[in-house]
Amino acid sequence: MDDEVVQRVFQEGGRDYFQQQPSTSTSSSSSILQSLPLHVSFDHGYYLLVKSIQELREKKEGLVTVGIGGPSGSGKTSLAEKVASVIGCTVIPMENYRGGTDEGTDLDSIDFDALIRNLEDLTEGKDTKIPVFDFHQKKRVGSKAIKSAMSGVVIVDGTYALHAKLRSLLDIRVAVVGGVHFSLLSKVRYDIGDSCSLDYLIDSIFPLFRKHIEPDLHHAQIRINNSFVSSFREAIYKLKCRSESPDGQSTFFLKDEAQTDNFIEMYLRPPSANEEARINDWIKVRQSGIRYYLSLGDQRIVDKNFIIRPKAEFEVGRMTLGGLLALGYNVVVSYKRASTSVNIGSLSLSLETIDTLGETFLVLRGTDRKTVGAEALRMGITGQWLTKSYLEMILERKGVPRLNTPPLVSATSVSHNQEKDIAAPKPIRTTPNLVSRLEDLAQPWTRSPTKSKMEPVLPTWHFASSDRSHGGLVATGSSAFRDTMKLAPMPDSYDLDRGLLLAVQGIQFLLENKSVPVIVGIGGPSGSGKTSLAHKTANIVGCEVVSLESYFKPEQVKDFKYDDFNSLDLPLLSKNIGDIKHGRKTKIPVFNLETGSRSCFKELEISEDCGVIIFEGVYALHPEIRKSLDLWIAVVGGVHSHLISRVQRDKSRVGCFMSQNEIMMTVFPIFQQHIEPHLVHAHLKIRNDFDPVLSPESSLFVLKSNKQVAYQDILNILDSAKFCSSVQNFIDIYLRLPGTPANGHIAESDCVRVRICEGRFALLIREPIREGNFIIQPKVDFDISISTVSGLLNLGYQAVAYIEASALIYQDGKILIEVDHLQDAPSPYLQIKGVNKEAVAAAGSALKLDGSYTTKSYLQIILERLPLVERSYSGIHTHQAARLQELVESIQSQGGSTPSESSQSREVSPMDGIIEDMQCRIRRLERWHTINTVLWTFLMSALIGYSLYQRKRQ
Repeated sequence: MDDEVVQRVFQEGGRDYFQQQPSTSTSSSSSILQSLPLHVSFDHGYYLLVKSIQELREKKEGLVTVGIGGPSGSGKTSLAEKVASVIGCTVIPMENYRGGTDEGTDLDSIDFDALIRNLEDLTEGKDTKIPVFDFHQKKRVGSKAIKSAMSGVVIVDGTYALHAKLRSLLDIRVAVVGGVHFSLLSKVRYDIGDSCSLDYLIDSIFPLFRKHIEPDLHHAQIRINNSFVSSFREAIYKLKCRSESPDGQSTFFLKDEAQTDNFIEMYLRPPSANEEARINDWIKVRQSGIRYYLSLGDQRIVDKNFIIRPKAEFEVGRMTLGGLLALGYNVVVSYKRASTSVNIGSLSLSLETIDTLGETFLVLRGTDRKTVGAEALRMGITGQWLTKSYLEMILERKGVPRLNTPPLVSATSVSHNQEKDIAAPKPIRTTPNLVSRLEDLAQPWTRSPTKSKMEPVLPTWHFASSDRSHGGLVATGSSAFRDTMKLAPMPDSYDLDRGLLLAVQGIQFLLENKSVPVIVGIGGPSGSGKTSLAHKTANIVGCEVVSLESYFKPEQVKDFKYDDFNSLDLPLLSKNIGDIKHGRKTKIPVFNLETGSRSCFKELEISEDCGVIIFEGVYALHPEIRKSLDLWIAVVGGVHSHLISRVQRDKSRVGCFMSQNEIMMTVFPIFQQHIEPHLVHAHLKIRNDFDPVLSPESSLFVLKSNKQVAYQDILNILDSAKFCSSVQNFIDIYLRLPGTPANGHIAESDCVRVRICEGRFALLIREPIREGNFIIQPKVDFDISISTVSGLLNLGYQAVAYIEASALIYQDGKILIEVDHLQDAPSPYLQIKGVNKEAVAAAGSALKLDGSYTTKSYLQIILERLPLVERSYSGIHTHQAARLQELVESIQSQGGSTPSESSQSREVSPMDGIIEDMQCRIRRLERWHTINTVLWTFLMSALIGYSLYQRKRQ
């Protein structure tokens, strides 16, 4: 998708719009890259960097060197690690080149001479040794050998990686700003108000940034603005108790793998806060040796026995702490924490001693709630569990009153603004992820974005009485409370990270103020991310998720009416919800999507310990369903928005503009009429900006080979205890708009691929990165209705190729092995898939597939077998054209959306399309007006100059 952008990086380059052009005398880089004109998102930058490295390896001989620079907490190390996981390169942290005990941001402490020697050795094909610095011992403790033959790509990661001394040795220069670096600036600006300018805050908190870091970032060719915020999507789950409770656990800490660390932890209160300020507003600083780590407040969720924290800590320099103190922050609590920890599989077990409390605590950590709980039971750790933080314990011992959570506002009357929010719900839409506009350059891209001048403060949940006439409130203990008191909707829509936090807080608010159970509904279009949100929320609160797909009627599914509300067995769903409400056991259906029928029922009972259940599905917020729910959550965006943006992009490439509304009404005809009207009433609205193509979070590593492998050999490498197998027959149809530039042949990236499998339709998002033997592709597919495929055909897409195949699938939860028998192919192809690159490679070696891998897609393989004329013209054999035409006609007839019907549906709300079209035309006219103004200025300047020249000659 970004091949054109990468080509522009190499061939055309781009203007540097930064007003103060950096000096070229200090940048004698030998790179053949040119700067991208504007900054891009983290995901987009990751994708462009990988593509640029691959392209550069083909254009030059020898080592490819990359420098990733940026301020602390911007995300440069995360970027280096993600790229290394794909490219398989060597990462050299600049932290290892410290020459003394200076804190981590001092430019003079970096041994540039040693780093330059190492890079020059690798560039000349020599082996080298890089230093290793121990921050606890505050000195270098040895060296690490790097062989030049294994270092085809080297990434230098560090704050000063783009310094003038290094730039001439770097082929690709990448700057990363944003992340928690911007979050801290936003937080401080919110705490102290507008009394200080942004430049003053930057100089106070990051005194070296504007002088020694920012000037170098403008020399970058790829500029990334990382919008990361602390997220519970990859949360840490903790169980904590006093160490004297579980006997016999000390033997774990006598092992050689046990690690001992000593920390000093400080909490800084904002200058304007009083003694009883919420500790969530405090800033936490942890000192470990000569390193300082900062996190913005006591960010955590407490659910039953679990303490749940986001990964939100980043390293700062000692001067950052001093700057915060100079701005008026006060250290209100400081204590020493000694920790001895040992790893148990994917978990960590620690003994932590807090000097102020004089006590030792046992802490079990992990990234999965159920795994942490099960391991605690296995080890015999039974509590008593502590959910208070060390800070809260210390404050309680000191007798300081705390306002850690906001007071309940159920005893207050509903404000006029809250009533207005309920009466006038607003629809939510996501905007396509376009390249930043020139208007955004009013604020330098290296500074905190203008939209983040203030730290976003999440609103709090409260009730709004559904019976306005009573004027008073119903007691929380009454039986009528559940029916008379409803949640007030949040005033705005939120991104996925903040939405996840608000969803959990909403559930906890209901558990505290209403009777058990709490029934949650999460609705949204297919591919919006509602299922992922449901399971992430369930992992945090420890509850069950029930998909509305379980309630499909077999007779409706046979007619491909998945998106029709009538396809749901509403009476059975209502009975199940009624049983859950009254605390009775109920039987939930299990629907087999492959056979199109119910396979069985499973018994479900909501325990008092959990008290929560989540229903998720397209129609989870339908009036007939949501009336029985306590919390309504709507999700839009994700792959759903990706398809709309993709169609709009394809249309623009062939010279045809279509508004998003027009595309949506055609491709998702049911959404605006039957789904979106229910979403606007949600208590919580979430915009999911996930990009399924660019995001490195969803990478799936694939090895493909046509070498024959025995069935027994496959069984031998899979876990027999978790082994399962299945058979699928599928047809992949490739849709492309006529007129799309394709250089005379069909390219998979120019097509929309639709898979028909067992009567269901799915959109396959496959724009992979090919690196060595591996195909690294997104693992995102999502179901679509037959009306969506019909809508694509009505928009002008044509079926240009198709592949018919059967797949034998074997998996054990870690590795999936798929044996695909393609029609007209002489031998089957075997694919090994997994999220762990090393595990996939090991499985391939165990099957003796080394040397037989191919990275070609099935479309390429099929096209290569066609005669040249058919390959460039149709993409299929002549005798297959009739079969493809038959499939297309079947889709159009069953899709129930003819071109005339599509045009009628677009007439339902034409104003939005007209306005969007006019706005686009205005933007085009503005661009042409700007270009004409510049051209006329040059022309008039040339005429005046020529006239003056003639007068001078005369």
